Amino acid sequence: MPRNRRRSLSRAAVLAIAGAVTLAAPAVAVAAPQGVDVASWQHPNGAPINWGAVRGAGYEFGLVKATEGLFYTNPYFAQDSIAMRIAGVARGAYHYADPSASPEAQAAFFAANALAVNQIGGLPPVLDLESTGGLAAPQLIDWTRRYLNAVQALTGRQPIIYTYPNFWRTAMANTSEFSNYPLWIADYNGGNYPGALPGGWKNWAFWQYTDSGRIPGVNAAIDLNVYSGAMGDLNMYARNFFGS
Repeated sequence: MPRNRRRSLSRAAVLAIAGAVTLAAPAVAVAAPQGVDVASWQHPNGAPINWGAVRGAGYEFGLVKATEGLFYTNPYFAQDSIAMRIAGVARGAYHYADPSASPEAQAAFFAANALAVNQIGGLPPVLDLESTGGLAAPQLIDWTRRYLNAVQALTGRQPIIYTYPNFWRTAMANTSEFSNYPLWIADYNGGNYPGALPGGWKNWAFWQYTDSGRIPGVNAAIDLNVYSGAMGDLNMYARNFFGS
């Protein structure tokens, strides 16, 4: 996801292992929908994102950070969501998890801020899981289960899980309990596909292949992604019925 400073730090080890990162779309993405994900970091000095220019450059979907923990809301979430809808960009929202706090309370906090996006005209809700909150694997697995169940009950949609391989294999003990959830994998390997998937997943829905992209309409580095088609037509999955 988008330029979350803590996320960038947590992925430093992944980047070091991965080596050089391509800023262009990988070969697998030639015929597949391209997309971005953003947070406040993509609004330097309050600059807006020109979502029309983003769409014009070929990016068909975007996911926006909505909330973090129990208290943070992205101040640009509403304006980005509205502008994306106007531009015809399939849009979604994600919650950056703080496993040190109640999963049910965080699910309610997220839903209260992003419910409309996730029900009409948007992609399903995303759980951004890359912090343990000090929990051991069994407790973190339980936290994740409770959060996902709560968000699904509140939004009526099966959530997407965002994570990266090393985190899942270590912090989540590589559990396969959640392999029935759509996966958004962050893997900056410079190749045409993500590497071996963790957690018993057989395929991925979204692949975040760099956090250093540069595209029209955004005055900062940005995460770039590709949609595999695993969940069907993108616009149907996003309920973005007037999209192209």
